[in-house]
Amino acid sequence: MRVEAQLAFVLHARPWRETSLLVEVLTRDHGRVGLVARGLNGPKRQPLRAALQPRQSLRIDYVQRGELAQLRHAEALDAPTPLTGDASLSAFYVHELLLRLAPRQDPQPALYELYARVRNELAGADSLAWTLRRYERDLIECLGYALPWHEDCEGDPIDAAAWYQLDPQRGPVRMLRQGPDGLSGAALQALLADSPPSASLLAQLRPALRGVLASHLGPTGLRSWGLLQELSRISPRAQS
Repeated sequence: MRVEAQLAFVLHARPWRETSLLVEVLTRDHGRVGLVARGLNGPKRQPLRAALQPRQSLRIDYVQRGELAQLRHAEALDAPTPLTGDASLSAFYVHELLLRLAPRQDPQPALYELYARVRNELAGADSLAWTLRRYERDLIECLGYALPWHEDCEGDPIDAAAWYQLDPQRGPVRMLRQGPDGLSGAALQALLADSPPSASLLAQLRPALRGVLASHLGPTGLRSWGLLQELSRISPRAQS
């Protein structure tokens, strides 16, 4: 199957053999696609190699044969804003989640739009932590794991004053009392309303959403989680 003029974002690229790259892209109409980009050595091919970098927006032509497609043409559509520090690590986390959870060749236009939004937000986010919590919430929904944020597992409305555990399958489960592994109803209401919460409520959402994602990732966690944990020991700001 030949695909032409497909919009895509680069998620990951690594060397393959002597002159090629293996590239993972998120396309608008065909989901995540693995590409082989051949023959990238030489000055005439340097613009293409430079374009096949994470966060780059592309228009591509490729031929799908089996698991990996053959890249035929790629055109860079913009120049993504350079990221440093916490923002760069956050982008790595965003990509790692997609690479682990989004199946190849599964058309999900909503996932493409979600990534486009987060890509822009990372470049100028006032709160990286809130940007990532919104991304995690929407990624869970796009992948078909949506939870009922507005009510608990018994069907009762979320109470701002109550405490809950976030079960990956059932959704919020009301707790009898506040516990270290729970989060407040106020935090869940902020997430549902897409309203930036206070720092204390935001901190509650991080482990709760991570628990949901971990249940779908399986026994192997993410490299970025370990990096974020190490960074948080050095800088209290690095709580994304």
